[in-house]
Amino acid sequence: MLFGNLTYEVEDNIALIGLNRPTKRNAINDEMINELKDAIELAAAQAKVGVIFGHGAHFCAGLDLAEHAERTPFDGVLHSRKWHKIFNEIERGPIPFVAALHGAVVGGGLELAASAQIRVAEEETFFGLPEGQRGIFVGGGGSVRIARLMTASRMADLMLTGRTLSAPKAEQLNLVQYVVAAGEGLNEAKRLAGRIASNAPLSNFAITQALPRIQDLAHDDGLFFESLMAAFTQTSPEAVERLRAFLDKRAERLSKPRD
Repeated sequence: MLFGNLTYEVEDNIALIGLNRPTKRNAINDEMINELKDAIELAAAQAKVGVIFGHGAHFCAGLDLAEHAERTPFDGVLHSRKWHKIFNEIERGPIPFVAALHGAVVGGGLELAASAQIRVAEEETFFGLPEGQRGIFVGGGGSVRIARLMTASRMADLMLTGRTLSAPKAEQLNLVQYVVAAGEGLNEAKRLAGRIASNAPLSNFAITQALPRIQDLAHDDGLFFESLMAAFTQTSPEAVERLRAFLDKRAERLSKPRD
């Protein structure tokens, strides 16, 4: 499948989806969001893990405001719901996603990044939510995903004041899990994706599907749901073989962290 606003390839069971409007700082227009839907569906069918990254100097500067300014309120609702549906396929679809971030990760770009399970940021990356200064509100799921990552009060600070965050500060506030040297974001994302791809697919699916939902449940309901998922995964043929390999000392052991 050919894309005009994205690049797409599969490498060692990893689908690499590149935002490709570098002259527009990879701002997301209607064509790109439609292509992103197709690319995510393709990745789910062809790969075990997806990596989303940006071509050029920036990951994504957010929504293409040139298109947004012409929408009616009803058009705006439909547009927002389309983003919700597509980003949900990243967050809770069949395969996990890693976002490789650099340059600007702003507005809708941060909403896109927040839908991935793992976020890797190069050290010069900066994060922002300038909706307050633009006279608009987030519409790509940020009020749910970003607020749950960094708390609603910290998100409100970014939206109200126009404050930007550095990559180390974003890691401190739980927006990203890894900070790497400039130029190493995609390589690190691919390394992590390779490790994820080596997991049992059923375990990956349980982690991406069950874990976020358990956070939405009451304490006892969450524990019961956990028991169901534990029993479901550990009795699969692949789990039995992997557990046997561990007991027979044929599997890799965890090692002490180096950082």
